[in-house]
Amino acid sequence: MKLTAKMFLLLVGICLLGRLVAAQTQPAPPPAAPAPEAAPAPAPLSTFVLTGPLQWLPPATFDAGPLGKLSVNGIVTGYSVFQNNPVPGDDSAQATLSNGEIFIQKADGKFQYYIQAGVYTMPTLGVPFVNAQDTVSNFYGPVPVAYLKLPVGKTTQLLIGQLPTLMGAESTFTYQNFNIERGIVWNQENAINRGIQVNQTLGKYVTASVSWNDGYYSNRYSWLSGSVTFTKGPHVLVYDGMGNLGQTAYQTTATPVQNNSYMHALIYTYTKGPWIISPYFQYSKLPANEKVGVFKDTSATGGALNVSYAFKSGFSLPARFEYLTSSGSSTDESVNLLGFGAGSSATTFTATPTYQKGGMFVRGDLAYVNAMNSTPGSVFGKSGTDTSQFRAVLEFGFIFGKNTTEK
Repeated sequence: MKLTAKMFLLLVGICLLGRLVAAQTQPAPPPAAPAPEAAPAPAPLSTFVLTGPLQWLPPATFDAGPLGKLSVNGIVTGYSVFQNNPVPGDDSAQATLSNGEIFIQKADGKFQYYIQAGVYTMPTLGVPFVNAQDTVSNFYGPVPVAYLKLPVGKTTQLLIGQLPTLMGAESTFTYQNFNIERGIVWNQENAINRGIQVNQTLGKYVTASVSWNDGYYSNRYSWLSGSVTFTKGPHVLVYDGMGNLGQTAYQTTATPVQNNSYMHALIYTYTKGPWIISPYFQYSKLPANEKVGVFKDTSATGGALNVSYAFKSGFSLPARFEYLTSSGSSTDESVNLLGFGAGSSATTFTATPTYQKGGMFVRGDLAYVNAMNSTPGSVFGKSGTDTSQFRAVLEFGFIFGKNTTEK
């Protein structure tokens, strides 16, 4: 497959950036001194990204005989949505099981693995309601994440299987994020891909990952993804980049036309005391290719600001503001990337009051979407001409793991 100059530079840039930052931030080694023998450290667990205020419980760990020592968590949540201006086929009020999943992992030895299985939903602003059964059937199946993890050395890991994307500031499942519903910026990204990934620690402050995968779950292995993370104290700076080195006309619900695009994101997160503040910028471009039905270069540019403040007694208040715009117009053959018409843009605001005590949590989204430069028939309401929508969403559930009250 032909490697384009842009994709080659993307890979080289990720590698060089990681090595450069590592070289500049690596402290000088202290003088050698004899140290007392330490007890072996516990095996690191494969934990998914949690960007919001929700806290995960430690897993229950037990000896599973020939399967080795297993660590297990679970989650069960339901959610309901109330909205104005529903599109045809959608309703003003609906509800479903939003998560019913189990997480099983083996985190020691040379042969490790992580399995996430069950039902889930991916509620998204500006997108009609989809229940858990249809989400599982149309997207990533009953085992959305499953991979082998092979420790190659002290600072290197090799992952093979069905993997979470390296792209973006928000993640796939509701409990991972500041808000219940994902935003319009997230909706441009891929969520799960199949492939191989290398994780590398570069010095004290830098980690990097590179993945060869199938992009938007296309089963066409022509995607290159990478991420570099710099962490120091309360500050985290992340660069994510990904792109398709080939082109394909294959499309499904899980594989949109964006499968032929490339994307960059820059994410900063500040965490200190009760505050989490995370602004980020994202740019994507879908190159013209008549063979796959894209007749003009089309891009989407935008970003978001995520903020969360944790009060006492388990209460917190996350909020998100977004702006996203796309190039072109409805008359120049540009692709409709946002869903509101070619050349459209939109702003959103979401506030999510949250309460958690132990493994129980309840939270609610109050969300507003406003579409601009939209194409009539492509936005909200029965006729597709309403340019705004308000939603109130409630999620309630339980996280299962180790009983932390045991003595």
